Amino acid sequence: MTDRLAFLWPEIALFIATCVVMVLGLSPARAVRKLCNLVAIVGLAAAGVLAATTTPLPGVTDPSTGGQTYLPGMVPFVKVMIAGVGLMLALVVAGSVDRAEEKLIASGRSRFDALRSNRAEFYAFFLFSLTGLMLCASADDLIWLFLALELTSLPTYIMVVMSGAAGGTKGKSQEAGVKYFFLGALGAAVFLYGFALIYGGTGSTNFNAIHQHFTTQGINGIALAGLVLAVLGLAFKIAAVPMHFYTADVYEGASAQVSAFLAFVPKTAGFVGLLLLAGMVGWAYGPGSSPAGALGTGVVKPVAGGSALPETLRLTLWVVAALTMTVGNVLAIYQTSVKRMLAYSSIAHSGYMLVGVIVGPGNDPASFAKNGVSAVLFYLLAYGVMNLGAFAVVASLERDRKDSAEPGEVETVDGLKGLCKTHPALGWTMVICSLGLLGFPPLLGFWGKFPLFTSAISAGEITLVIVLGLNSAISAYYYLRLVWACFVEAPTEDSRQARGTEFPSRAFAGLLSAGGVVALSFVASMLMDQSRQAGLYSKPKAQAEAAPQNAPETPGTQVSRAE
Repeated sequence: MTDRLAFLWPEIALFIATCVVMVLGLSPARAVRKLCNLVAIVGLAAAGVLAATTTPLPGVTDPSTGGQTYLPGMVPFVKVMIAGVGLMLALVVAGSVDRAEEKLIASGRSRFDALRSNRAEFYAFFLFSLTGLMLCASADDLIWLFLALELTSLPTYIMVVMSGAAGGTKGKSQEAGVKYFFLGALGAAVFLYGFALIYGGTGSTNFNAIHQHFTTQGINGIALAGLVLAVLGLAFKIAAVPMHFYTADVYEGASAQVSAFLAFVPKTAGFVGLLLLAGMVGWAYGPGSSPAGALGTGVVKPVAGGSALPETLRLTLWVVAALTMTVGNVLAIYQTSVKRMLAYSSIAHSGYMLVGVIVGPGNDPASFAKNGVSAVLFYLLAYGVMNLGAFAVVASLERDRKDSAEPGEVETVDGLKGLCKTHPALGWTMVICSLGLLGFPPLLGFWGKFPLFTSAISAGEITLVIVLGLNSAISAYYYLRLVWACFVEAPTEDSRQARGTEFPSRAFAGLLSAGGVVALSFVASMLMDQSRQAGLYSKPKAQAEAAPQNAPETPGTQVSRAE
């Protein structure tokens, strides 16, 4: 087990930072308590450096280190991405808890009480969730993946409730937390039951062993049922139909900064889990291997030359992707709340990325434009940067509330009217990030969507490409609505009441995000190359040895260990 430590130095750095913030947050000295955010930033920076410099390629750099070996390059890429976006999230979440309590203590009207302070717990949960996300990338076992997914999710249930007071939505946050918890428990039960069936159908929980079993013996009915259930359970993490119902209520009930956290962290965990499961099955099944026709014999046999998932699993993901894109975009049109609009936008983006999961490494995994796995990894990075900026703008604006002494958030699109004139930095941040989320060229979002289209076309998923294109057009309505409100419309009496928050790091995170949407588009080719290497797919040795010497290599699985 000690050989696995080579993969875990970033997680160890985050765990040390978590322990430190748990102590600092309980200090009677306010100056010491305020160090929690700085320690979280330092811990994430250290984790990012360690991920880039110490993470081995599983089974490639050193075969003795173990780890899943079919998507070896994904591990360091995902961890560096988590650390980078996590740094910006740490800037956004400043002031999410204890705001009123700290003011009372500073004015001398109250004394510090460790039992009433939530700063230590909030930052500990923040770092624990990011640690769980990194552990998802390191997973090579069903049990490991389940525990990592739950470590990612459980802290977020509490963060939603804790953040309500700071955002002026305490009642809504409590309701949102309850909904999120119970639906999260349902999702966990579904994919855990799926994992149990996979184990029952293969006799192992190790990804490499299951991958080898599927390659040599095919997929039996029990394992196939487990895979479908696991996918449906993970649909909760990525807010995909039909497990999406909680999303808008939870995003609206949580403070904007915690909603930004929810939009990236659980979604990334879900897609990492989906890629690990899909890679474990292998994109090496032709259309002639329809599970419906093969279940009578007990197995679904792999077909040489294929480049798709088993038909039942592919159809499940296909339907979920099409419905998720459509439901997310259509319902976003009817929203007047900015956070609910971004929530349905988040659902739609999950549908976009599911296209890449369906395509897999494609017919030419060495080509970024044809590799769906690489497209998903690149899009996760692009979406994390773009979406954070939009939520950072909402988190940076406040207004007085009649029913509470605590300031509230600017909740509606009307509250953003004329923002480029009243708060130019925030206004332009919203404009740039909205256009990026739309996929407006040449911004980062365009380079994120482009490979999803090209990889799906190369895989022959023309109908899905049409659905993707139509939904991208539908999304233009509400994204341009945000742009129009901020840039074109004149400020109203209602929007003039909005003022900047006392936490400048939130606005700074938004500016970093907007800058990233523009600047990263200039280095998109470099990022694409990195994600291409991260998405290279390796078939097991048994499959390679079983292939006839003169037969052409199976498209989508010809990547060697050396690559």
